[in-house]
Amino acid sequence: MPKRSLQGVVVSDKQNKTLVVRVERRFTHPLFKKTVRRSKRYYAHDENNEFKVGDIVWIEEHRPISKLKRWAVVRGEKKRAS
Repeated sequence: MPKRSLQGVVVSDKQNKTLVVRVERRFTHPLFKKTVRRSKRYYAHDENNEFKVGDIVWIEEHRPISKLKRWAVVRGEKKRAS
């Protein structure tokens, strides 16, 4: 079975080798037929501490690394310095 892969935005990088990634999904409400946005936070392993808040990253399912970490960062795009 293939590993799930999700795209999200880094919302916290304060922990060592760990990122908190917000993944947003959009769907149409069954009754009101309006587009609804829902987000969920995942703890992901970042071995080299290379990503910062605001970066877009792709995370993939991984074996349990700690109590909360079950995802690992596969690749990402750095936020441009403005």
